[in-house]
Amino acid sequence: MSEYKIGTKVIHAGQPADSVTGAVIPPISLSTTFLQPSPGVLPGGYDYSRSGNPTRQSFEECIAACENAKYGLAFGSGLATLMTITHMLKSGDEVVSVDDVYGGTRRYFTRIASNFDLKFSFVDMSTLDDLKKAMTDKTKMVWLETPTNPLLKVADIKLVADYVHSRGAFLVVDNTFMSPYFQNPLELGADIVMHSVTKYINGHSDVVMGVLATNNKDFYDKLKFLQYAIGAVPSPFDCFLALRGLKTLHVRMEQHQKNAFAICDFLTKHPKVDRVIYPGLPSHPQHELCKRQMKGFGGMVVFFLKGTIAESNKFLENIKIFALAESLGGVESLIELPSVMTHASVPPEERAKLGISDTLIRISVGIEDVSDLIKDISNALDKL
Repeated sequence: MSEYKIGTKVIHAGQPADSVTGAVIPPISLSTTFLQPSPGVLPGGYDYSRSGNPTRQSFEECIAACENAKYGLAFGSGLATLMTITHMLKSGDEVVSVDDVYGGTRRYFTRIASNFDLKFSFVDMSTLDDLKKAMTDKTKMVWLETPTNPLLKVADIKLVADYVHSRGAFLVVDNTFMSPYFQNPLELGADIVMHSVTKYINGHSDVVMGVLATNNKDFYDKLKFLQYAIGAVPSPFDCFLALRGLKTLHVRMEQHQKNAFAICDFLTKHPKVDRVIYPGLPSHPQHELCKRQMKGFGGMVVFFLKGTIAESNKFLENIKIFALAESLGGVESLIELPSVMTHASVPPEERAKLGISDTLIRISVGIEDVSDLIKDISNALDKL
């Protein structure tokens, strides 16, 4: 479906009408095993649902189409996707990750994968300077989030990809914050793009899943084997839910962004707010890069309150519409304090170095009526 726009792909890619009944929506295939008319003969290409499932394949094909990729693979969570990709490495290999990375990614790298003789370093990738210093002949994988979580720092994917390839390594981009609607890292040189499906792709806060896409056949074959051999696969029902959520991605992302701009406009003018970070604002340090590299700016907003953690707690305790909860990307607005929630596992000295202070508030802007969202924030700020 390469000739179609993403708004058409999310509804049709990998989702032909059922060949038996003509059902427009592909049925959920819950079977764990599939009939073989003769030993080793697989008429539908399936033998056991860990190795392949019709519903999961529909979702994988749809994601691949959205990321303009040849191949897609789905997993039980975003971290299961990360784990499976990391299993392509061997003992003694080194990994360079962006420093301002999702707390769960850092936790997996430093407290689990490092136990298997893999070395990890974390650097700022807003320029190539620190990346060049960190990469060695043993560096095999570079892990990039852009925008980062939670500070929304942006890296030049093409620039990073060109350098990483010149050093004989491969680049993985976590595209969760932007979704395939606003950014396509494979077109900018990334080797693998991954998402926490839990967030914008599913969009309804009722599925935990992960997915990756690639155009590299060798990577796909290795990752397909690891998907089967490790077995961190999602259920067919979760794939059905994620595929259903994906159908409205283009509509939701536009509304997330529209609401985010309005909230930023309110926050930047409020006397109790120190500063606001959003890729769509001219004040963002990489705003010009954002305009070149991305097709939009997303629904994630970060701002800093004036005061201390006491002000942060009081503000968050008085929020009514926003849910004080972890995660992001759902139709409902979420708000959180990363220093004690999503990034609590990051050592305090590292949080301080990165700028994840106790007054940093992260918002996942939902698609509610934005006037109600602004009123909710205003009322909570009035309590300070």
